Amino acid sequence: MTLKIGIAAIALTLSTASASAFADIKIGFVSSLTGPTASLGLPLVHGLQAARTYRSEVAGHKITVIQYDDASDPTTATRNARKLVNEDKVDAILGGTGTPAALAIAAVAHETKTPLLALSAANLKGEPGSWMLTVPQPGELMVEALVEHMKKNGNIKKVGYIGFSDPWGDLVYAALKANLAGTDIDVVTNERFARVDTSVTGQTLKILAARPDAVVTGTSGTPGTLPFLTLRERGYKGLLYGLHGLINPDFVRVGGTAVEGVIVPAGPVVVADQLPDSNPSKQLTLEFRKAYEKANGEPPSGAISAYAFDAWLLVTDAAARAVKNAEPGTPEFRIALREALVSTKELAGTHGVYNYTPDSRFGSDERSRILVTLKNGQWKILD
Repeated sequence: MTLKIGIAAIALTLSTASASAFADIKIGFVSSLTGPTASLGLPLVHGLQAARTYRSEVAGHKITVIQYDDASDPTTATRNARKLVNEDKVDAILGGTGTPAALAIAAVAHETKTPLLALSAANLKGEPGSWMLTVPQPGELMVEALVEHMKKNGNIKKVGYIGFSDPWGDLVYAALKANLAGTDIDVVTNERFARVDTSVTGQTLKILAARPDAVVTGTSGTPGTLPFLTLRERGYKGLLYGLHGLINPDFVRVGGTAVEGVIVPAGPVVVADQLPDSNPSKQLTLEFRKAYEKANGEPPSGAISAYAFDAWLLVTDAAARAVKNAEPGTPEFRIALREALVSTKELAGTHGVYNYTPDSRFGSDERSRILVTLKNGQWKILD
């Protein structure tokens, strides 16, 4: 079903500006409002509301947003993407709350030649991914920061791993192995669990038996708390590392004291108040916060909502260039929009500065990551 962007999630298609003589730009939005990835999907909805408050039109063209709930199911995400393209005639799609959903939508984007801005760290190489750009930082870039911390620590020789049994878990594990190659640090476990699982006791016992000095988790959202809770319940005292998909309020709330001290690479938006004014993301983050509070009636928390905001910045910046060459609602405009997106240079966002090329899926660099740790329920820059 079609869902209104907002907590009520009722059927409605929204327009962001009054009628004009220019053709509308139609944006499809696929997010998880129900199911295990809803703790990530709902913040994305709120982030998009903030983005539409911040920028409501492009070069006189009003923007129409059509949203569907994928119920945390990649098959539903595929069906939603096809409906957006074939029935709603969108010019671009934003979405994919989880990596499996983003990859599913990417297949439709490639088939129909519709630009996709993925909202999870999905990487589809070669021609199949040629119509997809990913907004979140790549797992490889973020894992690299964790490994650098391990090497500086000097006391870590064995690392345990536990992640989702899906492409995100695979990606993080592969990045961990690649970044540790040539070091004296060994990965001693590769445990997996499904996002819908309610217990990881068996996996935890195997990790504890390997006696690792640290554990890396390839998880995200509320389901990502499970390894932390179980490891601490079983008395594990070593360092715990996670990835950027953990930075949301539900992870902190559900994890409680078990997630205190976790070390995570995060975008600048998470700790903007702790950054110097010279940081390219600081001022934009302050503007994001104002727009978010105006749109949602409360300040933002966590980092997930800002990915939707940055996706909006990217697609509207590209659309402003694409409308000079083609009319929205046409195949020619979708091609022009993709060409504009893949030529994006030095566009500041809340999560960093974006640069894309026709052969790249990710636009982030080292400016998009800062190691943070959880202290008394608040994310702080790691000393």
